[in-house]
Amino acid sequence: MEVDSFVRRRRMTAETPGGDAAVAGASAGAEIRWLGGRLLGVSEGIIGSLSPRIGAESELHAMQLYGPQPEACESLEPDYEGLPQGASTSTHMLAGAVAGIMEHCLMFPIDCVKTRMQSLQPDPAARYRNVMEALWRIVRTEGIWRPIRGLNATAVGAGPAHALYFACYEKLKKTLSDVIHPGANSHVANGTAGCVATLLHDAAMNPAEVVKQRMQMYNSPYRGVLDCVRAVWQKEGAGAFYRSYTTQLTMNVPFQALHFMTYEYLQELINPQRHYNPSSHMVSGALAGAIAAAATTPLDVCKTLLNTQESLALSSLGQGRGGGAGHISGLAHAFRTVYRLGGVPAYFKGVQARVIYQMPSTAISWSVYEFFKYVITKHQHEKRRAHRDGEK
Repeated sequence: MEVDSFVRRRRMTAETPGGDAAVAGASAGAEIRWLGGRLLGVSEGIIGSLSPRIGAESELHAMQLYGPQPEACESLEPDYEGLPQGASTSTHMLAGAVAGIMEHCLMFPIDCVKTRMQSLQPDPAARYRNVMEALWRIVRTEGIWRPIRGLNATAVGAGPAHALYFACYEKLKKTLSDVIHPGANSHVANGTAGCVATLLHDAAMNPAEVVKQRMQMYNSPYRGVLDCVRAVWQKEGAGAFYRSYTTQLTMNVPFQALHFMTYEYLQELINPQRHYNPSSHMVSGALAGAIAAAATTPLDVCKTLLNTQESLALSSLGQGRGGGAGHISGLAHAFRTVYRLGGVPAYFKGVQARVIYQMPSTAISWSVYEFFKYVITKHQHEKRRAHRDGEK
């Protein structure tokens, strides 16, 4: 009807005798602009209803032209990547703790296999060709619960360790990025933040790692977690729980630096807008974990030797007085021991199990953590909006 009215008015103007041509032209131009505006408004409405994303872009364009409107600002979705600036440290700690516990608990059976496959002098009954064969033989010969022995120690350590880990990483990443590359992502900031976060993570996690790996070994003499803690404390002292700490840091600092830099780089490639995208977080986390795990396997083998103090390996080298078993202490000593027992190939024992463990492990960790970031951000946004509505 509006178009018919426009045509009738246009015809009346054109047929007016003796009318001024300039006035008629100006009138026609105004009417054409009016009709174009109406048609543009209708098309934008149709496109906006079909695509919420395009509709949001048109709102953003209007805000840029005419300035922000209070109602429009309130209706926008919360900035997912804005969580680190607005959330409290406890938010990151909660999300990180849940992610860490889920990661370690779900992947614990594979971690058990990895520990055994890194053994330098394994018992003949504990020599495995691959991960699946190892799992099957452990369950068949030692019981269905054997692959998860020591899980409670890991869960207790993983909660606080990952809480400190993610909270420190998010805080330092934001602070360093603002200094190094304001307004953009910085790989140097990501790597540095990951390294510093590792110091806190390993300080909390190392005692749990010692207990866990000793209980995972074949023919472990300990009845349970408390029995293992008591025995290690009485026979080797409190220092035994941190004997591998420097090796753990030597391994995890490059691991985490490579891990975080790879993850953030892959996110830039497959999720440049940094929206919440579970598949991108899983793929980026898995690939980052696999690359970092393969590169740092030699250090992990040394860490396992320091944590477990394998009796067969020590006896074969005649450590201690009179050829008895002693203790391996320090990264250099562990490196020499590994080389003497197996040469260069020994540094890559269990690399298959380590990569298979780390890929889903880091995928789970990042997916759970990013999910909690998204949920918490959305909850905080809705809470603030409800509070503003209540004040009105």
